[in-house]
Amino acid sequence: MSTDILEKFENGVATLTFNRPEARNALTRAMFDYLLEALPRLSADPSVRVVVLTGAGGAFCAGGDVKGFAAKADGEASNAYDFNQKVDDIRARMEVSRFLHEMPKPTIAAIPGPAAGAGLSVALACDMRIAVDTAKITTAFSKIALSGDFGGSYFLTKLVGTAKARELYFTGEVLTAAKAADLGIVNKAVPADVYEAEVEKFVASVAALPTIALGFMKKNLNKSLHSDLGEVLDWESVHMISTFDTEDHKGAAKAFVEKKAPVFNGR
Repeated sequence: MSTDILEKFENGVATLTFNRPEARNALTRAMFDYLLEALPRLSADPSVRVVVLTGAGGAFCAGGDVKGFAAKADGEASNAYDFNQKVDDIRARMEVSRFLHEMPKPTIAAIPGPAAGAGLSVALACDMRIAVDTAKITTAFSKIALSGDFGGSYFLTKLVGTAKARELYFTGEVLTAAKAADLGIVNKAVPADVYEAEVEKFVASVAALPTIALGFMKKNLNKSLHSDLGEVLDWESVHMISTFDTEDHKGAAKAFVEKKAPVFNGR
C-alpha cells in the first residue's frame, strides 16, 4: 500500500491525507491510483458518513509534479498515438473529481496550507472546504502555461461566476483562504490556532447528519447545475419519497413529536 496517501477511519469519518510533505503533497500516479480505488470503496461502505481530504506537513496539495513536467519538457513532440493515449490517461485520472462530486456521501476538503493547480481543483470537487485563513489558494496553471484540469474550470465557474473564474484562471492570482471565503470558494476560513479543532467540530457535525438524506440532497443539487426546473422537481419527488422510507426519517419524525433531539444512524 502506498504511503503517499494515508487512510484513517474513525466515528464514521474516512480521512484521506496526501502524504508527500517534502513536495507539498504534489500528486503522483500512485496517489491517483489509490484515490481511484478508495473513493468508490468508501462511497459504497454504509459505515462511512463523511469523506475528508487533507494534506500533511502544513500543505493541502501543490497540484501536479512540476519537476516531472520540466524533465519531460525537452522531449520530442508526441505523435498522434501518444497524444490520444495521454488524453485518455489524464481523463481516467480525472475521475477522482467526479467521484468526489457525485458520491452519495458528503466530501470535505480540509486545507491546512497551500492548495494550487490540480490540488485546488480536487478541493473544489469536494462539497465543502474549510481552511486555515492564511492558506494560499491559486489556480496556478497560467504560471506554467497549462490550461487546467480535474474540473477546476467547472467548479470555480459555478462558485464565483464566469468573469471572476476567468480572472482567477488567466492571472493565477494567489488568494488567502480568508479572501477565498469572501468569494465563496471556501466555506470556512479559520485562524491557525483553532484550525484543527474547527475541522474536527465541523466534520463531526456533518457526520452526525442523516447520511442517506444528504446523499439525495447532493443528487438534487448536482442536478440543479445543469437541468431545468421540471427535471429537478422530478428528481426531488423520487428522492423525497425514497427518504420517507429511511430509519433516520422515521426516528426524527417521532423525536420531533416527542420534543427530543433526533439521532441519525445513516440508515
